[in-house]
Amino acid sequence: MTTLTDTPVAATPARRRIRLRGIDLARSLAVLGMIAVHSLDDYDADGNPTMSYSLSAGHASAMFAVLAGVAIAFLSGRRRLPRGPQSRGTAASLVARAGMLGLIGLSLGYTEIDYGVVILPYYAVMFLLAVPLVYLGTRTLAVLAVASAALMPALSQLVRPHLPEPFTRQLSWETVLVKPIESLANLLFTGEFPVVVWMTYVLVGIVVGRLDLSSLRINAWLTGFGALLVSLSATLSWMVLHPFDGLNRLEAITDPDTLAEVLAFGSDGTVPTDTWWWLGVNGPHTGTSLDLMNTIGSSLLVLGLCLLLFRIGRPPLARAVNIVTAPLVAVGTMSLTVYVGHIMFINSDFDMYDATEGYLRQVLVICVVALAWRATAGRGPLEGLVTAVTTRVRRAVESRGGRR
Repeated sequence: MTTLTDTPVAATPARRRIRLRGIDLARSLAVLGMIAVHSLDDYDADGNPTMSYSLSAGHASAMFAVLAGVAIAFLSGRRRLPRGPQSRGTAASLVARAGMLGLIGLSLGYTEIDYGVVILPYYAVMFLLAVPLVYLGTRTLAVLAVASAALMPALSQLVRPHLPEPFTRQLSWETVLVKPIESLANLLFTGEFPVVVWMTYVLVGIVVGRLDLSSLRINAWLTGFGALLVSLSATLSWMVLHPFDGLNRLEAITDPDTLAEVLAFGSDGTVPTDTWWWLGVNGPHTGTSLDLMNTIGSSLLVLGLCLLLFRIGRPPLARAVNIVTAPLVAVGTMSLTVYVGHIMFINSDFDMYDATEGYLRQVLVICVVALAWRATAGRGPLEGLVTAVTTRVRRAVESRGGRR
């Protein structure tokens, strides 16, 4: 069993398939959850958060980022990279992947931010900042993840009062070229997915990706630890807001409607900087330490359950699980293509349906297309493009290093 060491245990082909299917299933749930946040109603007739919003808001995008860290761990061989031509090739491929994600994300800058903030430019910066992390040991990364979760939200509170206001439109080629400083501030601190805070998810994902995810014990540990973090986050937030009088402090300086909305629906990536008591909130997209604890916990919980699901040993039941989850696993293998297609769809004239019908139609089309594409072409089109570019870059760097 692999714990927090630098040398992963090799998995048999069968266990490796279980691991990959579980990760693909978790990735599909993340992308479908993000689509739900964009497509379904946020609140019901009484003004309360809908069940779909409560389950997906903040949690789906966080799991997307955690799984990005898992992917980075896999791309770097699930171990600490040594110095040398091969490691330089891996690092160069991560830089190329970041460039491709940024290229695709900024090209979606024409879309309306009210329909959904495009995560890909933020995702690109996360991949870029992850390059030095793959040279660190797993224990070091675990310590950095804990420190990042505790300190980065506080750093954000200190820095943001001195930065420009966040954009009210998507990051695009225009914003990057015309307003580079404001775009950088938006990416790192003030946007919907502030990279300085969200790198915590990537750190956690790299640590998780280096574990032996084929191990039943590790799968169960992820599930239990994730549930513990979710419960602990809710408990600590309640304590800060009630026994420690944080809620009264917030009520004294905040508009009641604004406070009620943040507590019920979360925020847009950050919380106000007028008082430190905001850091006691754990709502979606608030970017507080308790929000990170909550969403990291839910991500580990879902990933652990997805991995455990494919460990069912009895053949009839195992076959049923494989059949039922096949469409979702297929979606997970082409999540980038699905996400981009969804963003383009909700910003087009083809999206003429109400919330529930529109979401169900998207899910149905996505599952059918993903199954058909996987059965015939394999890797998704955008995934194939990114892989082709990054593979070429890696081989070129390794070849140049070998000649030297």
